Amino acid sequence: MVKAASCFAQVLELVDRHDFARAVRELDAERGAKGFRCWDQLVAMLFCQVGSAHSLREICGGLATALGRVVHLGLKEAPKRSTLAYANEHRPWELYERTFGQMLERCRELAAERRRAFRFKNPLRVLDSTAIDLCLEVFDWARYRRTKGAVKVHLQLDDRGCLPCWALVTEGCVHDVRVAQGLSFAPGTIVAMDRGYVDYGLFGRWSAQDVRFVTRMKTNALYEVVETLPPAPGVLRAQRIRLTGSAAAACPVLLRRVVVWDEEYQREIALLTNDHRLAPGTIARIYRFRWQIELFFKALKQNLRIKTFVGTSENAVKIQIWTALIAMLLLKFLQLKSSWAWSLSNLAAMFRFNLLTYRDLWAWLDDPYGVPIREPTGEQLVLPI
Repeated sequence: MVKAASCFAQVLELVDRHDFARAVRELDAERGAKGFRCWDQLVAMLFCQVGSAHSLREICGGLATALGRVVHLGLKEAPKRSTLAYANEHRPWELYERTFGQMLERCRELAAERRRAFRFKNPLRVLDSTAIDLCLEVFDWARYRRTKGAVKVHLQLDDRGCLPCWALVTEGCVHDVRVAQGLSFAPGTIVAMDRGYVDYGLFGRWSAQDVRFVTRMKTNALYEVVETLPPAPGVLRAQRIRLTGSAAAACPVLLRRVVVWDEEYQREIALLTNDHRLAPGTIARIYRFRWQIELFFKALKQNLRIKTFVGTSENAVKIQIWTALIAMLLLKFLQLKSSWAWSLSNLAAMFRFNLLTYRDLWAWLDDPYGVPIREPTGEQLVLPI
């Protein structure tokens, strides 16, 4: 790690340049390029994310005012607005999807050293989506409603390190169940999701593949109680049930119904799962853990540029979303690497303030408010009398 460079330059070294260059060649992403490389585009869009730039003018102007510091970022000069806008519109967004996957592997290696939230060894995935509102007159390709546009970011969160391990960007009108039907999980995986993903045909297929789920039960679900299970701490009722009506043919397996008390809203919550091994209290904790993805979406929208876009085409919007996810992985890596008790929002803000500061990034992460140690130069400072 080069310490005689800005904090931003040291963070960019976490992105493997060889893997990035290989992806550029495989996708032929620089076809017809005249000096402005894909790496330059990645640096500019990450500067937009972590530097909280609102427009192309702020991105290009912010890099241009950095004087010679852009050399350590791998840039020869700051890009022009028209050049960056053209690249965002025409270069494939799949390049940054691959970069996200490469960065995810580095974060997983670091998160593997951390203690898991649960004792069981099954992989735990939290599945959810968030909608980003767009103006239909400007983003005419993002159909959602008659007078409204939107895109959806579908995400899977890994319980180890709360890392986003899979993402998909679609139009706002694409239903969550439709996306879930195209997913595949390894046998033994536990998927936690909200009530919007309830599809009994999908649950029947997952049960046949030994994929377990924990979700909230719909109030109009038809079922019959097969067995009442012994009470458990923190659980009102635990039952083994069989679906009836039209859902019985789609999901003929026995399921478990776990009823817990929601202290915040003073109501009962009925959970549905096909896992018959874990304790009812653990099932309730798994569903409560689902809230981590809501916190992730909140942090993504509050700390990165994902609600306002610097381009209007579908390709430009997807590039900005994928670079936001890459920036989130970079922040997660810094958070996992540091011994300081950083919150993600505080880390994003403090890193933004020190983005182009020349200092040892890793020493700053462990002691952000300490005074940097200056090595003696051998010269004696003479004060005027």
